[in-house]
Amino acid sequence: MRWVTCDAGHRHWGPYGAAGLLIRCGEAYLLQLRAAWTDHGGTWGIPGGARHQGEGSYAAACREAAEEMGSLPPLAQLGSFTDDHGGWAYVTYLVAVAERFEPRGSAETAAHAWVTQGEMAAMTLHPGLAATWRAGLACPDIFIPH
Repeated sequence: MRWVTCDAGHRHWGPYGAAGLLIRCGEAYLLQLRAAWTDHGGTWGIPGGARHQGEGSYAAACREAAEEMGSLPPLAQLGSFTDDHGGWAYVTYLVAVAERFEPRGSAETAAHAWVTQGEMAAMTLHPGLAATWRAGLACPDIFIPH
């Protein structure tokens, strides 16, 4: 893997784009506090990361989430949102789980928390998640249903 620059001039990790899971249980969402050494360390985000060559975005999102949180319970895909930067894109999959679970930690993760929409408003979010979340609040249909 390597850093790439999109058409907008931003640096991103992974030449094939990236993907992640926004996991919901009822009214709560599972967020991870990014380890200090990571890009945008100290911010709250979702499990996810760079896609491998030829890997689909949902497969990448699930693989990355499992790497960062351990085994996942059954997921129900609710929708997706693609943040296209021109030459690089991040796909966020909104998924639901039947019950809250406690993920294991990883080197990339300082903590996990189940939070409500109101609690999320007071958190320092990863810039990509913050932009997607604001867009979703402004337009609840932002996630394309699956």
